Amino acid sequence: MFKLSLQALGNIKNEAQVLHLVKRVNARALATAAQPKVEKAKDNAPKESRSFMLNLFRGVVEPAQVFPYPEVLTPEQTDTLNMLIDPVTKFFEERKSTRSAVLLSKGLSAASPAGPPEKKMGIKASNTTSVYYEDVKIPVENVLGEIGEGFKVAMNILNNGRFGMAAALSGTMRTVTRKAVEHATSRIQFGRRIDSYGTIQEKLARMAMLHYVTESIAYCLSGNMDSGSVDYHLEAAISKVFASEAAWYVTDEAIQILGGMGFMRDTGLEVVLRDLRIFRIFEGTNDILRLFVALTGIQFAGSHLRELQKAFKQPAAHLSLILGEVTKRGLRSVGMGATPNLSNHVHPDLNASAALAARSVALFGPAVEGLLVKYGRGIIDQQFLLNRVAQSAIDIYAMVVALSRATRSLQAGLPSAKHEALMTKVWCSEVS
Repeated sequence: MFKLSLQALGNIKNEAQVLHLVKRVNARALATAAQPKVEKAKDNAPKESRSFMLNLFRGVVEPAQVFPYPEVLTPEQTDTLNMLIDPVTKFFEERKSTRSAVLLSKGLSAASPAGPPEKKMGIKASNTTSVYYEDVKIPVENVLGEIGEGFKVAMNILNNGRFGMAAALSGTMRTVTRKAVEHATSRIQFGRRIDSYGTIQEKLARMAMLHYVTESIAYCLSGNMDSGSVDYHLEAAISKVFASEAAWYVTDEAIQILGGMGFMRDTGLEVVLRDLRIFRIFEGTNDILRLFVALTGIQFAGSHLRELQKAFKQPAAHLSLILGEVTKRGLRSVGMGATPNLSNHVHPDLNASAALAARSVALFGPAVEGLLVKYGRGIIDQQFLLNRVAQSAIDIYAMVVALSRATRSLQAGLPSAKHEALMTKVWCSEVS
């Protein structure tokens, strides 16, 4: 996919390498992105050969796209390419891999189709098929980033895809909700417009609330990215899970509001629902991402417990750490001091909702610690519990970003501020 090609280029640290690759994949060459299952691949190319020998068993390939840059770049095009250079410098910094990301141009690779395009439930505009690569010689200059950093490139592409999903699905929910509102305000049943009935009102309210929270997550995550943060993998995973499930719920409820008409293709909701189903699968399935969210948090809690364990073996050398922990746990046992105070960070109208979020945070930590103490290393096999830990983390994050956005709107005096505050209050009340 063209999008993946751009994201892959964004992992290259060397500007000269970017320009070289752009020249190799110009308006006369087609770039194709694939996610291969490797059968055998030699990444350790000797310097004298200056090429790799690549054999890929199967790759899922989307339609080929023409790279939009010509052989000679203008200053404006060079600036655009420079904006793509966004190296990952933290999360996978120490991780070394035997895999490398490479660019396969049309004249370089000899792909053998494995069959006709797949017949899919949705996203039918994209052509998906399987291909085979056999004995493809790839010049070293076609490596994206550094040799052995293919895993890092792939993970960064996934992070960017997950972040973009929240933003894209916010637009989907807005369109679907508008269609449902238009129908509800014009449809007459039993002598009344159906938007006057409580059931329809509740559906529309929940649809609007989920759209608002999803949009808030996208704003917060993109703001962190724009500020230069590179440690946003956890938030990106949360945004993908929340947005994909919220969009499915909103579209399903829109079809319900339209009744039999919603089931008809001419209404336009049928194709949206089919297309949306893939969003809970690709860029990492929601089931796996929930485990990722839970285990990442548990890993942090576990490292803290190990630090305390070492401190108690040498109490004289770690007295301040031990006293601080004992004080914190003592206050928690009598219901004091454990709850963070968010009132200084939110608008006064949202203090009650902020207190609900703070209470959830206070309860979450001891619950995670209790699971670690009970199961130890075996916690990784307790997926039933891990899913609930992840959902709690997702709900807490969603509360905080909604509170942040509503606070900003209230402080700025926006016309929508009171409505935003109302949706935030309902959301915090329901998930806390």
